[in-house]
Amino acid sequence: MGQSQTAEAKTIKSEDSAAKADPVTIDLDDPRWYLNRELTWLDFCARVLHEAEDDRNPLLERVKFLAIVGSNLDEFFMKRIGGLKQLVGAGITDVTVDGRTPLKQIEECYLRVRQIEADMRRIAADLTLMLGDQGIQIISIEDVKSKEDKRLRALYKERFFPLITPQAIDPAHPFPFISNLSLNLLVKVRRARSDATSLVRVKVPVGPAMPRFIKVPGRARTFIRIEDMIERNLDLLLPGMDVTSCERFRVTRNAITEKDEDEADDLLELIQSELRERKFAPIVRLEVEQSMKATSRRMLARALGLDHHTDVFKQSGPLAMRDLFEIAAIALPQLHDPVHDPVEPASFANADSAFDLIRRDGSLLVHHPYQSFKATVERFLLEASRDPAVRAIKTTLYRTSEDTRIIDALIDAARNDKQVAVVVELKARFDESKNIQWANRLEEAGIHVTYGVVGLKTHCKVIYVLRQEGDKVVRYAHIGTGNYHAGTARLYSDFGFFTCDESITRDLTELFNYLTTGFGQDREYHSILTSPDRLKPALIKRCDREIENARDGRKALIRMKINALEDADITRALYRASQAGVTVQLIVRDSCRLRPGIDGLSENISVISIVGQFLEHTRIYHFHNDGKDEYFIGSADAMKRNLESRVEVVVPVRDRALQDKLNHFFNVQLNDRRLAWDMHSDGSFVQRQPSSPEEAKGCQERLIAHFRRRAGLDLSSHVDRLPNRNAE
Repeated sequence: MGQSQTAEAKTIKSEDSAAKADPVTIDLDDPRWYLNRELTWLDFCARVLHEAEDDRNPLLERVKFLAIVGSNLDEFFMKRIGGLKQLVGAGITDVTVDGRTPLKQIEECYLRVRQIEADMRRIAADLTLMLGDQGIQIISIEDVKSKEDKRLRALYKERFFPLITPQAIDPAHPFPFISNLSLNLLVKVRRARSDATSLVRVKVPVGPAMPRFIKVPGRARTFIRIEDMIERNLDLLLPGMDVTSCERFRVTRNAITEKDEDEADDLLELIQSELRERKFAPIVRLEVEQSMKATSRRMLARALGLDHHTDVFKQSGPLAMRDLFEIAAIALPQLHDPVHDPVEPASFANADSAFDLIRRDGSLLVHHPYQSFKATVERFLLEASRDPAVRAIKTTLYRTSEDTRIIDALIDAARNDKQVAVVVELKARFDESKNIQWANRLEEAGIHVTYGVVGLKTHCKVIYVLRQEGDKVVRYAHIGTGNYHAGTARLYSDFGFFTCDESITRDLTELFNYLTTGFGQDREYHSILTSPDRLKPALIKRCDREIENARDGRKALIRMKINALEDADITRALYRASQAGVTVQLIVRDSCRLRPGIDGLSENISVISIVGQFLEHTRIYHFHNDGKDEYFIGSADAMKRNLESRVEVVVPVRDRALQDKLNHFFNVQLNDRRLAWDMHSDGSFVQRQPSSPEEAKGCQERLIAHFRRRAGLDLSSHVDRLPNRNAE
């Protein structure tokens, strides 16, 4: 593809053909006007997969995008299909706003997944050939020379053989437990001089310290897959047996094992119990190689409690595409995007104290990963932990990482006699175990740790600092759209807002009192918008205000930059706004229920999706308000779960200079011709195409250059390293 796209835009089809609405008789509850959440999320996966196919991207970046889609599909089955299967198992036939039962959603998702996986296999085959042209080879065991084979066998005996435990499957040995996302060999063996056969399961030892791709000794950047090595050396594992077949399979288990918090005496114990149960949760998908015999597929499906017609996914190539992250990480700079080094904002670089800077300016915006998380957010908390004038620090933790100094700063603050309170969300999906460890470490340091409000996830991202200045206590805060996680801060596009605005920080006092006690959900807030009670009504109220302005002949504009638009009430409010003549511009990364461009319903709505080097993660809400613009940033997407079952915080950005920065960001993304995809009324997406070399620079590349200029850095060292996106 790639080159051919300059002539014809790439299109990703979604559900059905476009519909036309009669504005007089239109029923906003009609399922025709709503796309399905799961299917539109799979369409997002298809857009990400396109990046693996687009030859404007460097080769190893294309491999990375392929691995991302493999990982995303794994999580889709664990979370979304797992949840839908639970509903089917419970006999629930309720339909979603788009008119689908849980079973119907599974059936349609399976069709879409199989399409995506077929594209993945085709792209993987092409990329493998291209990798070979660049001296990176993934070869089969048959292509290994005899001398290399001996060295690989020695390596196998020393490093891998002790880790492998074969498990027989026969009347004396019941079918073994198969762990989630494990790669396995199903081996059929026969004793010498016997016709009787037996089955053996061999788990392939792939993990954080055990690579999938093994370097062939003596060959630069040449790899074989570990399962090939194991199969070649089965004689060591099963001596005296004749191997008659060796087939590969992989399973995915349901990750939805949540229990009722209201019935729990100890939330920490409840989460630990859920983690144990997740390990043994029902299997929702069986992947097998295309060559596996039908008898083997049926036997595995029966043993795993699956339907061999629907729940078995046959792959024409190696399983577990997510492991291609190992190949994508090969250090060949010319095959990667240029290394991006976030810049330190000049305001922070020139300030002796973050507190002096915030107090002087009142409020500040920082934009990650273009601006440094370390030099801004981490600095703010580190200064607070050491500053003798700081009396207390309160923060929320949804996800963090080993390489983030957040935890150490909080512990240092406690050691320096600050009052420290941390709200840790134990139920952050797939990070529960890590968050339990962080919570224990913080408690051991004497920090007051709580786990939020029963029944609600604490998803907001807030640091709150109280500092003694003269005879009064001044409150400072950081409110972000992303997690306090140093790793994702270099990969995700997020905004952070620093402020000492009294109306905002007073609200945060009430917020933390609510989070640490669970009492007083109906607290009065003057500036911030919070869920589960206030945020959705506040957004709808502002949509209605734009509707009134449009009907009165005034300019009316709504803009949203969000990860997902799933909530039906917000969608209806935007439809009503379009019908009234309000211009609605949406930048939605993945799931989007709304159908733009339908006459009489949504002809005034445009939807684009940005897919690029960085994951778009920012949430911004803008309402024109008859020229008295309102901008909000925060942690909440326009999703039912965010608006009704999570504690979220959205904060107003009132400073005109900061609003100008947000407006600039909107304009850069809305006018992008490289990374933007336009959504059509049938749910399909068409990627925009640049018509000039200048337009060939995507919004993310433009923002990198913008922030480097603002920091006074030389652009040539970075720009010269940008790949020629249109090169042959």
